Amino acid sequence: MGKLKSYQEQLQDIVEKGINAAEEQQKKLASKPFEYAEKLESEVREYSVKTLRTRYYGYSENLFEQLRTLNSRFGNFAADLVAKLEKEAAEGADAVSDAAGEVSEAAQSAKKSVEAKKPAARKTAARKPAAKKATASA
Repeated sequence: MGKLKSYQEQLQDIVEKGINAAEEQQKKLASKPFEYAEKLESEVREYSVKTLRTRYYGYSENLFEQLRTLNSRFGNFAADLVAKLEKEAAEGADAVSDAAGEVSEAAQSAKKSVEAKKPAARKTAARKPAAKKATASA
């Protein structure tokens, strides 16, 4: 029974610590909006609506100008990348063209060597039907 009581107390202690930690976090989170409201309230008292608007537009213009600059940088980067890819593609096309020329030359050479051998093959083919005619007439 002593062990069970000890386990019960340990469990209650763990739960109590969890509750305390959760309460502390909840208080921290709940205090944030009030802190921001108090800060805003004090700042609003320092500035007129007109100056707040001027500040807001200044921040907005700065933000969008930075975005435009970033877009320009991305555009330059993309242009460089495209130029490199086009150069590689052109070099690859040149290599393919050279290889195609070599294949064409090899094909022409092979064709000439085959044509040189063809007349002999035609003569033997021409003799075979004549031999068949002679055996058929006999």
